[in-house]
Amino acid sequence: MFTLSFLAFTFAGLSLARPQIHPNGLHAREDVPLSNAFDNPSSTASAIPTYKPPPVPPKTRKLGHAIVNNNCNFPVYLWSVGTNVQPVQTLNPYDSYDEIFREDPNTGGIAIKLSTDVDGLYTSAPQMVFAYNLSYFRRRGDNGEKVWYDLSDVFGDPFEGYPVSLTPAEPSIHWRNSVPPAGSQVRVIASSTTLTLSLC
Repeated sequence: MFTLSFLAFTFAGLSLARPQIHPNGLHAREDVPLSNAFDNPSSTASAIPTYKPPPVPPKTRKLGHAIVNNNCNFPVYLWSVGTNVQPVQTLNPYDSYDEIFREDPNTGGIAIKLSTDVDGLYTSAPQMVFAYNLSYFRRRGDNGEKVWYDLSDVFGDPFEGYPVSLTPAEPSIHWRNSVPPAGSQVRVIASSTTLTLSLC
């Protein structure tokens, strides 16, 4: 008898807590207040983790640049790609491209894509990719902004036969015939450092 009345009480309680369907497909119970749910945890709940916002970069930022020097005797086509693709830049012989390190909250980084084909980004022509990610982090003994960067080729080697270097880099990134070596080319530097990619 007790069990049946307990079950009837439990089912009655469940029927009152109806989920509300939101346009995003997630469910939220109407009888549970969600606002301030994690504010001011009591001392009895000290074992419950609390939200800590990510570290905020300093308001005054001295950021380096990503520079591409075209030392080749032919034009090079460049796209700066994040969430959106910037308009193509044509680097004629001995032209340079320069952008201040920037962030993209959606993709996490920027890819500077280079091709010797005017439509190379859209035709799967060989491309060189100079990618970087500006990030602020805090760890013991090393606080501040860093730039993680990488150099790679996709769909072939667009500058094969010509030297390519990215400086400064430790260990160095210098491809004598513009063919990337095996293994990772990922490096990290202070965000105030300027990186220069030299083609040919």
